[in-house]
Amino acid sequence: MSASDLDKRYAKPSLAVLEVDGLNIHYKDTGPKSAPVLLLLHGFGSSLQTWDDWAAQLDKHYRVIRLDLPGFGLTGPSPVNDYSEEKDLATLTHFVDKLGVAELSVIGHSMGGKMAWTFAAAQGPRVKALVLMAPDGYPQAQDIGSKPYAMPGVMGLMKFFLPKYLVRKSLEPAFFDASALDERLVERYHDMLRAPGVRGAILERGQQTVYTDPVPRLKKITAPTLLLWGQADLMIPSSNAQNYAGVLADAQTVLLPNLGHLLQEEQSHLGLAQVTQFLNKNLQAVK
Repeated sequence: MSASDLDKRYAKPSLAVLEVDGLNIHYKDTGPKSAPVLLLLHGFGSSLQTWDDWAAQLDKHYRVIRLDLPGFGLTGPSPVNDYSEEKDLATLTHFVDKLGVAELSVIGHSMGGKMAWTFAAAQGPRVKALVLMAPDGYPQAQDIGSKPYAMPGVMGLMKFFLPKYLVRKSLEPAFFDASALDERLVERYHDMLRAPGVRGAILERGQQTVYTDPVPRLKKITAPTLLLWGQADLMIPSSNAQNYAGVLADAQTVLLPNLGHLLQEEQSHLGLAQVTQFLNKNLQAVK
């Protein structure tokens, strides 16, 4: 799908572009500019639209910043073809620095959850609160050094051919109730996966992402943390929550029954209620 076609469909007036390290990051920045800042980080293969339902409520009381992460959505591929942990952290840090954000809270889902806790570990007291939704990055000991996103060689064909049916089948396991996966949502994922360079970037990220020991970094995090999971998550099991809770200094865990991996899109109000309660407790929102 061409960039111009995607722009017509998804580049609404609130979408902005910021050049960071040679990358044109597409993002939305909504809500009162004087309110506490929330940075929302999407998961693997997704885009900033995954947060549409939540942002519509959160930006009444918070400044909500969400972006298409490097290699995804309208941001597109890294100009230096680097999708390492170190590069992701540098890009996120430079992004919020360029926006002039001194303090913030971070909400991350799956791969974005890993980026969120990596950022919180590196940025220390700058991060006021942390929400980790089925975060990636806590492997079993025997899996350290493995590639969690690596794909079989045949998947290289997706650069040339990606039927909507295949996108639907790949999304169904992320839902407890597959009927919640409506055509509009499938079409959006399909569109964003066909954005220029994105499928190649996904394959590159799959090859470059290597599991490392998370414990030393997680122990550095001092921000109050909400661990939020769909109890029926088939992609990153909710049993992983106890690993994080056993290491983080200040964490609470909420498991939501009858929800899968994409809890911000499957009955989005249920997860949002938990996040809102947590933020209200730890931040001073705009009334």
